Amino acid sequence: MGRWTMFAPVVGAALVAVALHIPAGSAAAAGPLTVAQAIGQQGTTGTVRGYVVGQPTATATVVTTSFPSDYAIALADSPAETSPARMLYVQVTSGFRAEYGLRSNPDVLGDRLDVTGPLRAYFSHPGLTSPTAIAPAAATPPTTTPPPGGGGDYDDTYYRTAMGLTGQDLKDELHEIIKNNTKLSYSQVWDALKVTDQDPVNANNVVLLYSGRSQSKSTNGGNADDWNREHVWPQSHGDFGTSAGPGTDIHHLRPEDVTVNSTRGNKDFDNGGSPVSEAPDSNTDADSFEPRDAVKGDVARMIFYMAVRYAGTDGFADLELNNSTNNGSAPYVGKLSVLLAWNSADPPDAFEQRRNQVIHDQFQNNRNPFIDHPEWAAQIWG
Repeated sequence: MGRWTMFAPVVGAALVAVALHIPAGSAAAAGPLTVAQAIGQQGTTGTVRGYVVGQPTATATVVTTSFPSDYAIALADSPAETSPARMLYVQVTSGFRAEYGLRSNPDVLGDRLDVTGPLRAYFSHPGLTSPTAIAPAAATPPTTTPPPGGGGDYDDTYYRTAMGLTGQDLKDELHEIIKNNTKLSYSQVWDALKVTDQDPVNANNVVLLYSGRSQSKSTNGGNADDWNREHVWPQSHGDFGTSAGPGTDIHHLRPEDVTVNSTRGNKDFDNGGSPVSEAPDSNTDADSFEPRDAVKGDVARMIFYMAVRYAGTDGFADLELNNSTNNGSAPYVGKLSVLLAWNSADPPDAFEQRRNQVIHDQFQNNRNPFIDHPEWAAQIWG
């Protein structure tokens, strides 16, 4: 993978402002700003014109090939720029990803764009977040806006206090954002899953997580071919059982075939093993479980959510990630390195995004941040 890594500190906004004779924090210029001007005017709002030179993946790293996602681009005043210190990191929100996300559209690399929005840190680097417009560079500012609907990105509201943070600071702030959720009883979970996991092509069915089978909503129970409530974070890993809280949090509870659920048991996640009966696209061995490819990212993001939501502050164990299997009853789930790879390889799809929205709107009033921002996983644990 091509990448540029900056070894010198990022140039501070005040220093750039002095060099350009622009007062730090001044209002945006009437026309499009250069990238150098935008770096020096963090804290304002404006339209920035620059060339797409790569995708930021960390504060000092920009990749130029094998783009891992559609969530960010780096702009520079020259298409040949290689120093991250002279780049502006731009968040690409959902309304713009189909056209300007580099994973889906690598040919955008080298294009000159006008981007409008708040000039504020992204990846702890001078940036522009929550853009209101992105378009090919023109003589006048762009007028395109994100399409309506889709639940929105919540960056200016729900996630406002987390924007621009990384590492432990980001993890701590996300915990504060999502922790005050409505709690369901374990019996209420049955009805909730019939809504959250409804088959998009058959409203009478739910889709089972590991097997992928579409099955009648009415066949929930404990018999061999019924579906039941799978704890993706095993309830024994932290000994929280089915108490209201982690034991009933539907961000990680999913419908699954009774037999497949039993086969998974409380195993950690890893690659390898033999096909699972009734879920042949999933594999298992003595100490780990590998879900089918289509939901590997879903599983990873559910685990990330649990490790952020349950931090030992509300009477339950502090759930954490590690790079092990055989975690038993300890409040850990692994393997972290594998989960991070799954998150990158299987980005959120429409089913997962709808599920997140339904949980927020109808049941728990909180969101899984890693569905809205998969890149945050690497910023916390990468």
